[in-house]
Amino acid sequence: MPLTHTTELFQKALAGKYALGAFNVNNMELLQAIVDACEEEKAPVMLQISKGARNYANPIYLKKLIEAAVSTTTIPIAVHLDHGDSFELCKQCIDEGFTSVMIDGSHLPYDENVAVCKEVVEYAHKHNCVVEGELGMLVGAQFDEGEEGGGHCDSGVYTNPEEAVDFVKQTGVDSLAVAIGNSHGAYKFKGEQHLDLDRLKAIKKALQDAGLGDYPLVLHGASSVPAHLVKEINQYGGDLGEDTAGVPESDIEIARRVGCTKVNIDTDLRLAMTAAIRKTFAENPKEFDPRKVLGPARDYVKELVKHKIKNVLCCAGQA
Repeated sequence: MPLTHTTELFQKALAGKYALGAFNVNNMELLQAIVDACEEEKAPVMLQISKGARNYANPIYLKKLIEAAVSTTTIPIAVHLDHGDSFELCKQCIDEGFTSVMIDGSHLPYDENVAVCKEVVEYAHKHNCVVEGELGMLVGAQFDEGEEGGGHCDSGVYTNPEEAVDFVKQTGVDSLAVAIGNSHGAYKFKGEQHLDLDRLKAIKKALQDAGLGDYPLVLHGASSVPAHLVKEINQYGGDLGEDTAGVPESDIEIARRVGCTKVNIDTDLRLAMTAAIRKTFAENPKEFDPRKVLGPARDYVKELVKHKIKNVLCCAGQA
């Protein structure tokens, strides 16, 4: 089936109180694992491509891989630019056929964030593409380019509910990524830290009260950093330390029911792939066949994705 636009997917998700999994793609094995898992569970999916992924894998290679996935599956698939950092990059992706783009001006002053979002929205809507904006700033590296390439925020800036209403009205963005204690990377939380779910509810209510309806919100930095994967990585030669921690899956479940329609997952995919690769090399030190290394890694990622869509996002069976 052809690529899907997210407008209808979001409407169905909001009505059904489930969330769409937005999984980041960097290579063939990740793509196969994500799509195969969603096909088996009959779940719609958003494939996210970041600027870093485009630089790593080449946009043409990624496009052809996604075309292959679309031609061999029956599930709705949307392709989304994750953390676009300029109008030019968003325009490139829109022209290449992406069905959704994110323009992330959250690091800019408020008025500049509004301006660049409006510019992207105006172009995207003329070309049958939807736009995600971001208000507030997550802790961690931005734009999937590491601390130096993408900038790094140490403290974060939470999204203000009233400001969210003004931002959506001024820009016309179709969905909004919010900062409520979520963060990028594998070192999100400490101790009993949780998402600020009261703030999330306040943002949702403010948008509804302003006449914007059941407006779709997006949760970035939503990997849960499974302890068993961290343990396995460390067991087989890794050094992630003892302070890795992600967003509790129970928090994501509540956020989903409140109205976070799209949940981004990237770090967990990387952890699953790394755990499997380290395990294979540790148990088979003479192994040099990439297929024997990346095959198990693909299986690890597939099982992780199936767990997320069945037990956390609850979008299985919604394709």
